[in-house]
Amino acid sequence: MPTDCLPYRETNYFSKFICDYLDEKPELQPLYNRFPKLENFKAQLEEKSLSVRAQSRTILVEALKNQYKNLDASELTLQNIESLQSENTFTITTGHQLNLFTGPLYFLHKIVSTINLAKQLKETYPDNNFVPIYWMASEDHDFDEINYFNFKGKKIQWPNKVEDNDAGAVGRLTTEGLDAVYEIISAEFGPGKYADQLKQWFKNAYLEHDNLADATRYLANALFAEYGLVVLEADDRELKRLFIPHMQKELIEQTGLKTVNETNEKIEELGYNIQVNPREINLFYITKNLRERIVFEDNRFYVNDTKISWSKEELKLHLNEKPECFSPNVIMRPLYQEVILPNLCYIGGGGEMAYWFQLKSNFEAQKVTFPILLLRNSVLLKTKKQASKQDKLLITNKDLFLKRDSFINKRVRQISNIDIDFTEQIEHLEKQFQDLYALAEQTDKSFIGAVDAQVKKQIKGLQHLEKRLLKAQKKKLADEISRATDLQSQLFPNNSLQERNTNFSELYLEFGDRLIPELIENLEPLKKEFTIITL
Repeated sequence: MPTDCLPYRETNYFSKFICDYLDEKPELQPLYNRFPKLENFKAQLEEKSLSVRAQSRTILVEALKNQYKNLDASELTLQNIESLQSENTFTITTGHQLNLFTGPLYFLHKIVSTINLAKQLKETYPDNNFVPIYWMASEDHDFDEINYFNFKGKKIQWPNKVEDNDAGAVGRLTTEGLDAVYEIISAEFGPGKYADQLKQWFKNAYLEHDNLADATRYLANALFAEYGLVVLEADDRELKRLFIPHMQKELIEQTGLKTVNETNEKIEELGYNIQVNPREINLFYITKNLRERIVFEDNRFYVNDTKISWSKEELKLHLNEKPECFSPNVIMRPLYQEVILPNLCYIGGGGEMAYWFQLKSNFEAQKVTFPILLLRNSVLLKTKKQASKQDKLLITNKDLFLKRDSFINKRVRQISNIDIDFTEQIEHLEKQFQDLYALAEQTDKSFIGAVDAQVKKQIKGLQHLEKRLLKAQKKKLADEISRATDLQSQLFPNNSLQERNTNFSELYLEFGDRLIPELIENLEPLKKEFTIITL
C-alpha cells in the first residue's frame, strides 16, 4: 500500500510551538522531561519504577476488572489488565472525549499510535510489559462538544432531551435519545455488510448501555480489543482515593496556580501562546447533574453558585470520605493520570501537547514523575481512485495541504500556457532603477525619495497586471481548477484536515475490516512526520 510522509512544519496545520518541539529546540527543553526517542525510555522506565507502589497497582487492577466485568474483552486485553499488577509493567496512554460514535477520525489515530508505541517498546525492552491505555475523558462537562459526528458533510447530532445534560460529568449522562440517532444513521449508512456492522456497533454501544461512559468503553473495546487496548474510566471512587494527597495539596496550598503561572510567563517570554490558564483551585465538585468549581473566599471553601461550603478541616474530612465528589480540571487531570497509572508516555494532539508543556513545574511541586510527551500520528487517507485522479492532475501531496487560494493560484500557474509569474520582470525593473539611485547619490540626494516612489509605483503596477492576468486565467481554466478543488475538498473537508472532521464510519463503509489493520501496519509513532496513506 503506497504511503508518503510530510514534515509537520510543511503542512502548515501545526503550531510553531509543536514544530519547534519536534525540532528539539533547546529553549523548550525545560518544559518537558525527556524527548520521545526509543533510547530515552530506559531512563523514564527507571525513574517511574521508583514511584509506583504495589498497593496502587492492586487498586488499579481491581478497578479495571470491575469496569470490564460486563464486557466481552479479548484475552490479550485481560492479560494486559492482569499484568499491571507486576512491577515490570508500564503503560502508554492517550485520552479523548466521549464523542458520539468516536467523533473525528483522529480518535483512531491516537489509539493506534498508543498501541504501536507499546509494541515498539516491547521489542526494544523485552524484559518489561507495555500496556496501551485509552483514558476516557468522562468527567468533562461540555455536552455540545461531544453530541455529534460528521458523516459525508452532514452533522449527525444527539438531541438534547436529557434534563441538565450540560451540567454534570458527561460520562454519567444517560443514553436517552440515542434511539432517534440510530434511526438516522441506519438510513444514512444504507445497506451492506460494512454498514450493518457500523449499525450493530452503534446499537450495542448506545442502545444497550445506560450511560455514555459504558457506551464509549464498549465501542472502543469493539474496535481495538484484539490489540490489547485497555479502556480506563477514571471517575472511580477507589482510584480517586489514590489521588487524595494531591487534591488536598491543591485545595490547601493552591499549588497549580503558583507553578503553572510561573511556567506561563516563561512560555510567553519565548514567544508562544498559552493554551490554558490555571484557577485559584483547579478542582471541581461533582454530584448528579452538578459539576462546579471549588472556590476559596472569606476563609471558607465553596462550591460555586451553590450553598455548599466547608471550613478547611471539614473539607479535608469530606475529601477523605467522598473522594469521588472531587474532579480534576484540565490542570490537574494529567497529574491524576500519572498518579494512578505506571505511565511512561502520554500521546496527544497538538493542543494537548501545548498545555502539557505548561504543567511540568506542577508535577515537580507534587513530586510526581512527568511523562514523555509524544505528538500522535496524523494521517491523510486516500482511496486508490482519489490517488489516481491526483496523479493525472499532477498535484503533489504537499500541494494538497495548501490553503485554498494558494492551491488555486499554484494550479493556475502550473497548467496555464502563458507565464503568469512576473517575478523576473519586477527584478529587471529594480535593476533598471539602480542607475537612477546612483545618479541621485552623485547629484541630488533629495531625488532618492522620488526614485523610491517611482519604483514602488511601477512594481505595484506590474503586480496589479499579474493579478488581473491570474484572474483571467482562472476564468479560462475554470473546469480544470474545479477538478482539482473537488479533489482537495474530498480530502480536506471544510478546508480542514480530514482527521479533524471526518468520522471513521465514512472510511469504514469504504474499507471495512481493512481500515484499522492498515493503520496499525503503517503508523510509526516516533517518526515525527505526517503520514499519507492510499488504501
